[in-house]
Amino acid sequence: MTKILYVEDNEDNVYMLSRRLKRKGFEIVVATDGEMGVEMASSENPDLILMDLSLPKMDGWTATKTIKSKNELNKIPIIALSAHAMEEHKKRALDAGCNDYDTKPVDIERLLNKINKQLGL
Repeated sequence: MTKILYVEDNEDNVYMLSRRLKRKGFEIVVATDGEMGVEMASSENPDLILMDLSLPKMDGWTATKTIKSKNELNKIPIIALSAHAMEEHKKRALDAGCNDYDTKPVDIERLLNKINKQLGL
């Protein structure tokens, strides 16, 4: 089963998106802040990471840079999720090392297409 690490501090977002992805056959593990996201990227060995950008303790940009700087983790695809649809946020996320970018509220079919593309499915 494909494991996704979802790094998100908003409980409502976690609940809604996790349920939808589980119904599609993914295993979901959740980190509620950027520091926990970096730790769980190592301990959980996910196939893909969904990274909110506005997080407590360590923002998503910094968490992504930290994950991508580690040889054993830098191959894990990361899709940034943000309520900000502005091009500068997308560029900043991609510059930090994210492989793709999607906006909230999440369009599940669009996100699934991005997940499948990153996983080579």
